[in-house]
Amino acid sequence: MTPRPLAVLCFSLVFAADLGIYSPLSMAADEFKPRVFILHPDELLRTKERIQADDPSILPALDRLKRDAERALAAGTFSVTQKDLAPSGGNKHDYTSISPYWWPNPNTPSGLPYILRDGEVNPARDQTSDRKRLDGLVQSVKTLALGYFFAGTEQYAARAAKLLRVWFLDDETKMNPHLRYAQAVPGRNVGRGAGIIETHNLPELIDAVGLLNSSKSWTPIDHKRLQDWFGAYLIWLIDGAEGKAESNTQNNHGSWYDVQVASYALFVGRDELGKKVLGEFPSRRIAKQIEADGRQPHELARTQAWNYSIFNLEALFNGASVADKLGIDLWRYETPDRRGIRRALDWLVPFAIGEKKWSYREIIGHQPEKLAPLLRRAAFRYREPSYEKAIGRLPKIPSDERWQLLYPKISAVK
Repeated sequence: MTPRPLAVLCFSLVFAADLGIYSPLSMAADEFKPRVFILHPDELLRTKERIQADDPSILPALDRLKRDAERALAAGTFSVTQKDLAPSGGNKHDYTSISPYWWPNPNTPSGLPYILRDGEVNPARDQTSDRKRLDGLVQSVKTLALGYFFAGTEQYAARAAKLLRVWFLDDETKMNPHLRYAQAVPGRNVGRGAGIIETHNLPELIDAVGLLNSSKSWTPIDHKRLQDWFGAYLIWLIDGAEGKAESNTQNNHGSWYDVQVASYALFVGRDELGKKVLGEFPSRRIAKQIEADGRQPHELARTQAWNYSIFNLEALFNGASVADKLGIDLWRYETPDRRGIRRALDWLVPFAIGEKKWSYREIIGHQPEKLAPLLRRAAFRYREPSYEKAIGRLPKIPSDERWQLLYPKISAVK
């Protein structure tokens, strides 16, 4: 990475201070510590050191990351205004999507109202939906930001910054900060609170932004304007009817809602709100979603019981990771009858490694390898070697998968 002139660095620091935002632009590249909430900055820096030392366990994932970043450079931008139709009562700047598990009614000439087929995705849902564009944005920005952070390629940061401006900041293409028209069900509604699950990975995008903060391509003004967008979205999540409904759900939707609110709160400087949400996380989420033996009954009732159990557990892991930044330990929280995050993971492990047969519904097939990233995270958080050993008993895990870079194998757990 090319050193930046001292005058530019000093200007960046003063300008950021005037705007009232965090900016590490004045720091030397080797001193930069990313401000992330789900990921852990010290672990990212250790991975960087292992890359510089040509650690063979890291390089396959890094090589794949670079290939993915090169493809992201050549791909287009993403915007909610790229859809053909605006939602009823809204405009093209409003995020719009169709609920995935609802299908045309075979008993009516019009196909309305749609009927629910849980776990079965209607392939027509993305024909007029912003969902795929949002996912493309998040995955591309994450890839480019990680490529910039680990490889130091400024071109990756510049492209990530461009994608962020198009989706969130540019007047002609930006998304309005709400999800009133998300997961609509034709013939029933134009949107619903359940649609908030579609932004569940925006906290990961915020982490990606934290990796860009040492780049000249992502300016303090860009950062402040993005904070303003998320500040407005956060207010809508808290005050809007859809957000209130989602907050009161008892399954993975409630878990991911809390992760979103807490992450956005920290990103925009509302730490007290983050503390409140995650301070209530044990009683509102962990105690109510996990049984004493570790089962997650709300997820086991679904037609993709394994996938949803892991999906909710990932939300609980992410909530615990965000809570770390606030000095709140959710990893080791337990109710008097031992309901806790670790208990939920331990209940799933025997089914993943073949010691027990999965008997709950799973209409797309049992995929034990999906537990691997959480096992790696748990091996580090709990200093427990058995979780790493469990990964070795899963179906073969490719060495170039992204999580192998974000959560690299540690040589020994002490």
